[in-house]
Amino acid sequence: MHSGTADDTSSAAIGALDVPGTASGAPGTTQPKPRPTPADTEATAASVPAQLPGLGPQTLAEIPKNARQVVLVTGRGKDSPKSQVVLYRRTSAGWEPGATWPAHNAFKGWTDDHQAGDLHSPIGVFTLTDAGGLLDDPGTKLPYDQSRGFTIGGTGFEGEPLAGSFDYVVAINYNRKAGTTPRDWTRPLGADKGGGIWLHVDHGGPTHGCVSLARKHMKELLLTLDPDQQPVIVMGDADSLKR
Repeated sequence: MHSGTADDTSSAAIGALDVPGTASGAPGTTQPKPRPTPADTEATAASVPAQLPGLGPQTLAEIPKNARQVVLVTGRGKDSPKSQVVLYRRTSAGWEPGATWPAHNAFKGWTDDHQAGDLHSPIGVFTLTDAGGLLDDPGTKLPYDQSRGFTIGGTGFEGEPLAGSFDYVVAINYNRKAGTTPRDWTRPLGADKGGGIWLHVDHGGPTHGCVSLARKHMKELLLTLDPDQQPVIVMGDADSLKR
């Protein structure tokens, strides 16, 4: 189980404010704003991909048509515990990327057939509907369960302390009942298929199956995710996501 807002940027408005004409215009007249050139328009459109980058047709087909926020987790390799997270939002032009963050995934990497205790993160597309944590709700729009039940101790695979890992949590809807606290242990696919796969605070090492981000990035993610935007997580190693 051990397993942001994206810093949205926008272009400055094209053209300057109209001001009374002096050397370049008659007194009392204004200069029109320059129109964007075709090159300007093409450059802007080219900066926003029509499709999410790095994803093949099989993966793209799994993303719900109504999803307007995607947390894209791309693993370095099938057996690697390290990955990269980018938050995308759908606009009229395409998928606009936000910040890029380093992350950890499971100790043994990724799998298409996750089993309880296999130390792999599941590959796939999963909805994000519920959050929680040991700390108070930072202001997320997701349902948030603040509970002492998120307390954790012990050490990770590299001897790092696990305390604080569940200060902020977003449940990944793999083998769980959506609309419940992340601490709900209902397993629709059966206990053998594992569960308790979360996004949570990074503890500095590989996870048991979850995806972990730095504390500040988890807080930003919680503040960005909006249930009205039907957010999903797309996760897996780079080669698998290209299918």
